[in-house]
Formats: sequence, structure tokens, C-alpha cells
Amino acid sequence: MNTWKTEGDAPLLLTTDEAARALGLSPRKVWELGAVGELPRVQIGRSVRFARGDIEDFIARQRRKAVQR
Repeated sequence: MNTWKTEGDAPLLLTTDEAARALGLSPRKVWELGAVGELPRVQIGRSVRFARGDIEDFIARQRRKAVQR
């Protein structure tokens, strides 16, 4: 049994595809956001993952930007 999970048994780190589904974006767009630093990514060897908390922070930043417009 994997003990590295958050509440509700959700993974702490998401793959590019999982992060894309969570955000409703294409995997390519998520990859681009990670590459430019808008969405922090975790590099583990050759694997790239996105932390659930970073995705939530990204959403909050986007909401603040929309309100400021």
C-alpha cells in the first residue's frame, strides 16, 4: 500500500496528462506552463510531475488575474 497520498487517497504528484485533465487543458499546454515556470514542476530523473498544491495555487493566481482585469 502506498502511504504517500493526501486526503481522500489522491496522489501528491500528478503526471502531465493527469494535471492536464485536472485543469481542463491539453498536456502540451501544461508542459509549456511548466517549462516557462508558470506552473512549477518536479523533476524526478527523467520524469516530470506536478504537485497538487502547485496546481491549486496556479488556479488561484489565474482567478486573481481575471478579477483584476
